[in-house]
Amino acid sequence: MKQHNTCSLNRRTFVGFGLAAALAPSVSRGKSANGKLNMGIIGSGGRGGANLGGVSGEIIHTLCDVNRKTLEAVKKRFPNAKTTTDWREVVADPAVDAVVISTADHHHAPASLAAMKAGKHVYCEKPLAHTVQEARWMQEEYTRQKGKVATQMGTQIHAGASYRRAVELIRAGAIGKVKEAHVWCSRTINAVGPAVLPGQEMPEFFDWDVWLGPAAKRPYHGGYWKGGNLNWNRRWDFGNGVLGDMGSHLIDLAWWALELRHPLRIASEGPDPDPVAAPPWQEITWDHPGDLKVKWYHGPEGMKRRSDALQPLVGKDTDLSKWGIGVAFIGSEGILVSDYGKNVLSPGAKFKDYQPPAETIAPSAGHYNEWLMACRGEGESLCHFDYSGTLIEHNLLGNVAHRAGKALEWDAETFKITNDQQANQLLTKKYRSGWGVDG
Repeated sequence: MKQHNTCSLNRRTFVGFGLAAALAPSVSRGKSANGKLNMGIIGSGGRGGANLGGVSGEIIHTLCDVNRKTLEAVKKRFPNAKTTTDWREVVADPAVDAVVISTADHHHAPASLAAMKAGKHVYCEKPLAHTVQEARWMQEEYTRQKGKVATQMGTQIHAGASYRRAVELIRAGAIGKVKEAHVWCSRTINAVGPAVLPGQEMPEFFDWDVWLGPAAKRPYHGGYWKGGNLNWNRRWDFGNGVLGDMGSHLIDLAWWALELRHPLRIASEGPDPDPVAAPPWQEITWDHPGDLKVKWYHGPEGMKRRSDALQPLVGKDTDLSKWGIGVAFIGSEGILVSDYGKNVLSPGAKFKDYQPPAETIAPSAGHYNEWLMACRGEGESLCHFDYSGTLIEHNLLGNVAHRAGKALEWDAETFKITNDQQANQLLTKKYRSGWGVDG
């Protein structure tokens, strides 16, 4: 089969990510002569294809994907683009101004950190990190590079009008002082089977070593990656379950509206922890300063608990069984239930003649355009890596509490769980040789 790794660097020359950083100094990237950015697309199929569409008005300089069949298909649209199966070659190329990262979760932070250190603008799919430690590293590196690189996490709904309106209602005091935000997603996790699947013959078109990346070495099996996010995201080695995935979109609304930062305590209820797989359901409570709680529910049992807790509060104003996703803000003067496209104030009789506040948040220029404008020095994107990094740090602490099997006390300043020393090991992970992150 024809080889598509056309970038000149051999992966064996890499030692961690040091070479990538050395080849592309950490300075603000420029634009090409025609004012467009040279884009490196890391992950070109699936979500990567959608994200590629969002930046296709720029110069698609390099296409990267571990599946060479995907590269062949996408290159037909961008015949002048270089191709490679190894994202480290994209990061090391000084001609690339910006990267769009749409890989499995376990590559998000390593690729983003390497790109920022190389002075490149970064768009990264959600969740921003695979571990709590990586989420903190992403915040810190963005802070170091602020003003030099523009960043954005792929929470596309943040640009929507419904979220903006919900934030305006909360901040205008429509429901008074908010004490609780309940967030949910009906999705569950199917069983994954054995921890290590039996080896299969590796297809020539697939770069298994790069797909594994930081994860522990194991024989090739298509069952790890085929089916995309809803498959590999079930395994702790590669993903973060429903909370890591959909929590990025949904808890984002509470994060934005309530201007949250770091929790003090995290407790998770659910099935017994599985060392391999994410849980099919969870109910998680984060205690924040000011006696404010954020709660998360997913899976069938989670939806039942959500309805048991909230349906009596909203009565006949809305049927929560019809809300597969949503956020309910509980305030001293009422309740606001929101999702991607609607906002319902309760009790309905009280808000019948309510005059909503004037719009105060400017309409979005578009989720991708916000980032592209920031890349060109036109302001800062809304979901930059400090904002989104704290959100993902918060969310993944919920998974740590689940895996630890107990409520955890969190000291964000020292980055430490203070009531369970052993649980601190769950904040990070081991990296396969050649794929480590040095923070």
